Formats: sequence, C-alpha cells, structure tokens
Amino acid sequence: MLSIYSYHLGNQNHHLQFASIFWQTLACSILTALLSEFSSSSKTSNIGLSMEFHGNCKRVFQEEDLRQIFLLTVEVLQEFSRREHLSAQMSSVFQRYLALANQVLSWNFLPPNLGRHYIAMFESSQNVLLKPTESWREALLDSRVMELFFTVHRKIREDSDMAQDSLQCLAQLASLHGPIFPDEGSQVDYLAHFIEGLLNTINGIEIEDSEAVGISSIISNLITVFPRNVLTAIPSELFSSFVSCLTHLTCSFGRSAALEEVLDKDDMVYMEAYDRLLESWLTLVQDDKHFHKGFFTQHAVQVFNSYIQCHLAAPDGTRNLTANGVASREEEEISELQEDDRDQFSDQLASVGMLGRIAAEHCIPLLTSLLEERVTRLHGQLQRRQQQLLASPASGSADSKVLDDLYEDIHWLILVTGYLLADDTQGETPLIPPEIMEYSIKHSSEVDINTTLQILGSPGEKASSIPGYNRTDSVIRLLSAVLRVSEVESRAIRADLTHLLSPQMGKDIVWFLKRWAKTYLLVDEKLYDQISVPFSTAFGADTEGSQWIVGYLLQKVLSNLSVCSSEQDLANDTVQLLVTLVERRERANLVIQCESWWNLAKQFASRSPPLNFLSSPVQRTLMKALVLGGFAHMDAETKQQYWTEVLQPLQQRFLRVINQENFPQMCQQEEVKQEITATLEALCGIAEATQVDNVAILFNFLMDFLTNCIGLMEVYKNTPETVNLIIEVFVEVAHKQICYLGESKAMNLYEACLTLLRVYSRNNVGRQRADAPAEEEEQYQDLLLIMELLTNLLSKEFIDFSDTDEVFRGQEPGPAANRSVSAADVVLYGVNLILPLMSQDLLKFPTLCNQYYKLITFICEIFPEKIPQLPEDLFKSLMYSLELGMTSMSSEVCQLCLEALTPLAEQCAKAQETDSPLFLATRHFLKLVFDMLVLQKHNTEMTTAAGEAFYTLVCLHQAEYSELVETLLSSQQDPVIYQRLADAFNKLTASSTPPVLDRKQKMAFLKSLEEFMANVGGLLCVK
Repeated sequence: MLSIYSYHLGNQNHHLQFASIFWQTLACSILTALLSEFSSSSKTSNIGLSMEFHGNCKRVFQEEDLRQIFLLTVEVLQEFSRREHLSAQMSSVFQRYLALANQVLSWNFLPPNLGRHYIAMFESSQNVLLKPTESWREALLDSRVMELFFTVHRKIREDSDMAQDSLQCLAQLASLHGPIFPDEGSQVDYLAHFIEGLLNTINGIEIEDSEAVGISSIISNLITVFPRNVLTAIPSELFSSFVSCLTHLTCSFGRSAALEEVLDKDDMVYMEAYDRLLESWLTLVQDDKHFHKGFFTQHAVQVFNSYIQCHLAAPDGTRNLTANGVASREEEEISELQEDDRDQFSDQLASVGMLGRIAAEHCIPLLTSLLEERVTRLHGQLQRRQQQLLASPASGSADSKVLDDLYEDIHWLILVTGYLLADDTQGETPLIPPEIMEYSIKHSSEVDINTTLQILGSPGEKASSIPGYNRTDSVIRLLSAVLRVSEVESRAIRADLTHLLSPQMGKDIVWFLKRWAKTYLLVDEKLYDQISVPFSTAFGADTEGSQWIVGYLLQKVLSNLSVCSSEQDLANDTVQLLVTLVERRERANLVIQCESWWNLAKQFASRSPPLNFLSSPVQRTLMKALVLGGFAHMDAETKQQYWTEVLQPLQQRFLRVINQENFPQMCQQEEVKQEITATLEALCGIAEATQVDNVAILFNFLMDFLTNCIGLMEVYKNTPETVNLIIEVFVEVAHKQICYLGESKAMNLYEACLTLLRVYSRNNVGRQRADAPAEEEEQYQDLLLIMELLTNLLSKEFIDFSDTDEVFRGQEPGPAANRSVSAADVVLYGVNLILPLMSQDLLKFPTLCNQYYKLITFICEIFPEKIPQLPEDLFKSLMYSLELGMTSMSSEVCQLCLEALTPLAEQCAKAQETDSPLFLATRHFLKLVFDMLVLQKHNTEMTTAAGEAFYTLVCLHQAEYSELVETLLSSQQDPVIYQRLADAFNKLTASSTPPVLDRKQKMAFLKSLEEFMANVGGLLCVK
C-alpha cells in the first residue's frame, strides 16, 4: 500500500490538481486507519491474536512503515507549504496530512527489548514524549524537517483548527529525546536550531488565542525534557533571547489570563498557558547548579510586576480598566461553591511568590509601599463613611466602588505577600525561606532595631510618621503593613462599621497571620545556619516583640469571633489561627499569660454569646485550641484552675441535661438538641487535641463521656445526624488516642466501642432504608463512620506508642486480667454488623467502597485465624466481597483483595484442614489469580500483590495448580507456543519445587514470575 502510494505521489509531478485530491484524501484516510490499528492495544482490532503478536507487529511497523509514512507526509506538507494560495479542498487535504504528521510524532514507541512492562507500554497514553529508536535518526535530525513544521505553522497559524495540529507537532519535536541522539553535541545542535526556529516564528507577532496553549507546551517541553547542561551549552546570546522571549510571553499570557478571569470565560486557554509557563520558570530558577545567583533576577522582576499589575485596580494596575474592553462588574455575584482564590490559584501564587523571593530586593519594598498606600486610603474611606453616617444616619450606603476596588487590591497583595514570605508545609516543620533570610541578613547592618520594633508595635500609626522609618528591616516592615490592614479592620469593628468591611479581607488577614506565625513566630534558631538579628529580636524566644505579637494576634482572634458568627469561613480561619498559636508549647506558654485567653476560655465554657452562635465545626476547633492551651507550662494550681474553668462546665451541663427525669420526652426540643450537639462537637475537639503528653488526662476525661454517649444512642435512635455525631466522637477518640493506650486502657475503649456497636445493631439491623439514592447515601453515612472506627481500632496493631500504661503512671490500672475483650472481638462484631448491609449498590459509592475493602483487608492481615470462625452466611458474604473486589472494582480495591488473600491462604496452611470452607474458597481464588496473571491484561503495579497471593495459593493447592497448567497447555494448537509455555511454567516453579511457605523461596518465585510475565505475558492475552 505504501509503495503504491509513493509511486502515485511521485507521478503527480508535484502538481496537486483537483483530480489528485480524491487520491490524496483516500490515501491519507487509509494511512490514518493504519496508524490507529498499530498504535495501541485499545485501538487494535479484535482478531483473536495474542497481545505479544500485536506488540511485535507494532515494533516492526514503527521501524519501517511508520518512518516511511512520516517521510511521505513530510513530502506532501512541503509541497503544500510551497503554494501561495490553497483552495478550500486543498486546505482540507493539507489539514488531514498535518493531523497525520501529529499522529506519527505522538507515537508511543516500543523499545527494542520489551521487558516486563511490555503490555503496559503497548497501551495508548496521553502526553507521550517523542522517544524514537536509532533508526529514526536520519528522518528526524534533518534540520529541514524541523524548519518545515515552523514554516507550516507560520502559513496556517490563523486557522485555529490547523494551528492546533502544527503546534502539537512542534511540541512533540520539542520533546525529542532518547537513543536518537548519538551524543550530547547533537542534542545541543538540535536544541539551538529549534530555539532559533521558535524565536523566528513568534517574535514580532501577536499571538492568537488558539496558539497560547501550544506555544506554552513547546517551551515547557524544551525546558523539562532537555538536560540542563544541554540547555546551558547553546550559544549564550541565543539562550538570553530565549529567556527574554519566555519573560515576554509569561507577562503577556498573564495579562490575558487575568482578562479571561474577569470575563468568566469557559475556555481559559491563557490561564492554562500561563500556569505552564510559570511551572517552567520554577524549573529554571530553582536550579542553582547551572545558573549563577541573580541570573534570572531581572526577568523575575518583570514577571512579578506584571502579575501585581494585572491584579490591581487603576492607576497602579489594569484589573478593571475599560480600556481592556471590560467594564468592572457592578454587583459581582460570587457563587457559594466558588473556590477561594488562595486555593484556586495556589500553584500560580506559589510560583509568583518564588519569583518574588528571587528578586526580593525589588519585590518586598514594592509590596510594602503598595499595601501601606492602600491602608491609608482604606482608613480615610472608612472615616469618611463614618462621618457621613453620623451626619445623616438614613443616608444609606454611598457608591461602594472605591471601597470594593480597595478590598480587591488588598486581597491580592496579602495573598502574594503570604506566598512570598512563607511556604505551605503539610506535616513538616515550616522554615523561613532561605532567600528571605539572606535578604534580611544582608541588610541588617543598615537596620535600626528599635525603629523596626516601633514600626512593628504601632499598627495604629502610619509607618511613614515614625522617625527613621526608612532604616527598618524590610521583611518586618512588610509584615507590619499587613498588621496595619488588620488594625484598620479591628478599629472599624469597634466603631460599628462591620457592615462596611469585606469578609474576604478578614479571611485573608487571619490566613496570612496563621501562615506567618507558623514560620516566623518564636523561630527555632537551631534549625538555621544563620539567623537574621532583626528576626530573632522581633520574633525570637524570650523577647518583648514575640510577647507583644502573641497578644496582638490573640486580640485579633477575639475581635473576629465577636462579630463573625454569620461568616463561617472567616470564623473557621480565625480559630485555625488560634490553633497555630497554641499547637507549639513555646507559643502556648506566651498565650496563657494573656488575660484575654482566660476570658475566652470562660466565655466559651459558659456557652455565652456571641461564641455560642458559632457553627459546630468552628466550636469543635475552638475547643481543640482551648485544650491545647491547657498543656502550656503552668504551676499545678493554675493548671487545675484552668481545667476547672474549661472542662468542668462542659461535664456539669451535659450531666444536668441528660439526668433530667423527663429527658427522653425533652430530647427533641431544639434547645436540648443544641446543647447535646455542642457537647458532642466539643468532645471531638478535645480528642483532636490529643498529644503524647496529654493523653492520660484527656482519655480519662473522655471515657466518662463515652458511656453516657452510648445511652444517647438509644434516645436519639431516630435522629440520624445525632447518631452520626455520637459515632464520630468514638471515631476521633480511637483515631487520636488508641496508639498511646496500654493494655488496660485500650480494653476500656474496646468495651465501650463494643457496647456502642451492640446498641447500634439493636436499633438499626432489619430497619427499612429509604430507596432514594440521595437519602441512601445520607443514611449510610453511619456505616462509613463505623468502618472508620473499626479501622482505627485495628491500627493499634500497626502503630503502638504505648509503653504498657506508662503514660498513665500513678493511676489505678483496671482489672484487665479478668476481662478479655480484644480489638478482634470489637472488629468482628462490627463486621458481622456491616456485611449484611453492604449491597452492590452501596459499593458504588467510592469512599464507602474503599473504606470497606481497607477494613476487610486489615482484618484478614491481623486476625486471619478469626475468619474461619465466622458464621457460614457471613463467611460467604466476605468471600463474595473479595471475589467482587478482584473482578469488578478499581485496581486499588483489587490490590487490597489480593493482599487479603495471602494471610488467608497462610492460615489455611497452618490449620491443615482440607475440608474447611476457607480451604475450598482459596482453591477457587487460585483459579481467579491464575487467570488474572496468565490470561488477562492487568495493571502491572498489581503484579507483586498478585504474585505473593499466587505463590501462597500454589503452596496450598499444588495439585490444582498443576491441573490448571495442564489444562492451559492442552488447549494450545501451535506446537511452538505450547513449548514456550511449557518451558516458561517449568522455569517459574524450578526455584521452588516443591513450593513451601518459605520467604526465600517466595522471593525467588516472585523474581521468576517477573521473567515469566516478560516472556509469555502477552502470549495468552488475546484480542
């Protein structure tokens, strides 16, 4: 077919007349179909041949025919590109060949030696990088090929459909790597040539909307695929031009992305392109091995300035200019479901923050001056509004555009400042970024410490009104600019101007203060080689600065909580700041010295307004903070007084409510339900505050409640939300405390959980559930919680920090020896409860499904000896669940089921009961795992889990395994395939004959299994 087509093309004398258009189109359609057939296993035809055969066909095809198709396609594209004018029909043919070229360059090349991941490599995958074999060297390293694709793009770039294909071709050529390059020199030449072509194509033109994503992909591929030493080896002038072009494009795409955001476009092409370019910048600026310090500073300044400008209102910025063709929207509707900017644009802000650190000399003073100027304007605006209201209370609200613009400016300035000064470290100790530390140290000799502290400590005054204000530490001055915004907000609240404030600005302030406090407040100097003197003086341990700022932040929290009960997000951010202040003991020690902390504790404990109006999740976090604060350093008497004021009222009020004679009749009254809900939320908060050094006190306190909570299960059995909350208390206690409990305390918890499950079972099993899917999901929330509880109890078998009951020294141990409730008893009772309720419909809920399979895998791993003791119907349900998980669920669930099989088979081998139901079940699973490994396509990541289960099952059922192999071999018609399979199976078990449950033999078998899969893995998977 190829030779006929080649002949036909050669005889057209390169005159693509109308008569040949039919043949061109037909040939292109046939070639496209041919490529699809060979490209991947999902597209290949079902013709009953093995995957190995399909794979070998693909390999032969890609070495010869695919290259031939590419060369023919290039020839056609060259012919088209020479023509000045193309008819509509010719353009259509041109587009087809361009798409064909894209298909070739996006080919997922199989390596010459396929190896164990062979079948996976045959799958089609997205975003394949171009990694052809050596045989393609002549075809792809010819500079004329690259030039052709740049020429083609320049010719058709205004046609958005064709431009997509031409840019994708260029993006693939920009990702070229692998054995096609004979040496580093050829890579350098190719890259230099490509960058020249790219610069010639895009310099001096106005980028079309349809080009943005493609161009950003090209640049991203060049920077991420080519090794850094190759990138730096191209002529320095060319590299400088490339970086300048990257800077220009980043700024330009950033402006267009901001415009897309304002217009709320569905297709955010510039946003996608901008994100990709920012990622490319991060790759470059974080490489200090190949680029000297300061290499990218000026470029970083330009990108940073551009970002700030796009997010500020005129005159400093372009956010709402009508010159952009966009008038700022009057009453902007913000959806309740809309993600907060700090989350939605977190990657963007992190990149811009990093660029700001690279250019700290410019960016920190810039942010400071912009914030300080806006604080002054905001203060003036609010004063003016206050005077208007005093003069004419009925005047209503004046035009709010000026305030709205100010709030939006401050919003973005605080977000950028937060990302510039600190990182969001999940689970790690947050450190001051080295660039910020170096910047502060570098200028510390020019800094007047006293003036710096004065500017920090007087947020109610303008920074410029303080003598010597220019001799302050720039980082501390930037922090103080945010504190000045915070102070204006606090004063407005005190002046009853809350209705004029922006809740979003309030959230931004406490978000920033939390992020900043985690990193800078009471900085641990041992974690740094060098520490800035202004930082250690202003925020270090045992300094007036740190005491002052802790007091200030605490006042901020109290101020917000007094007015933000209706703004749940703001209240939530505020209590998160409070947790940050007390979660580290050093900070908590300063917090408890503040009288306002004690007032907050008393106010919350007495459940008096406005704190009692806060939402349940906020009250839970507030309780957590108050408990953490109670473990700061205090003398015994003060500590006792603290607990008396914080925890005792909770207990007293709860007991007073539930011990009333008519409580069962009153329990549904709104006031009573609120009291019960508030108590349960508080208990969850107390459990969340658990640490190794406070678990003894908190466990004993919570255990008293858990017994009463079980009684509540009876009273509220028809109120699902209360039942869920009660179970959640148990979930949190188990999750946070079980790992610290010694034997007797753990037994107390097991007994409480078992009683809880019995009550739940009595009240729920056999009850009719609603049919409506939405109600079903809501009603089965309790099942999810119970599974979480059981999983948490099981976790003690993996994570145990207890030293018998050492953390409970001095307390009378319970008579543990007389009781024998174990985690196994509770968990198996729970499983008895759950299994009858788990239907296939319920398993369609992914969270519920994953939690269920995680639980049964845990049980099989920890208590395999208990599985054969299950009642017959429950045993069958469990086995059916495992089979369902292996055959009809996600790969993650399948892997969990395979991991559950190994301990079950080992248990069978120990018991040596060949007529037991478990023995018979494992024989069935042998066939399932055998088919999965040998006959079916499966995720290669599961090979290890499947292999371990398979080996254990083979040890248990050797005769059945031999029978499965014999049956498979006898079905083979082809003697060559028969012999290959027979040899592969013999080799598979050669290292373990006869197979026994021995770790060394198992490891040898798993290694043989890898070779088996590589050798015959694609032979029996038929398509």
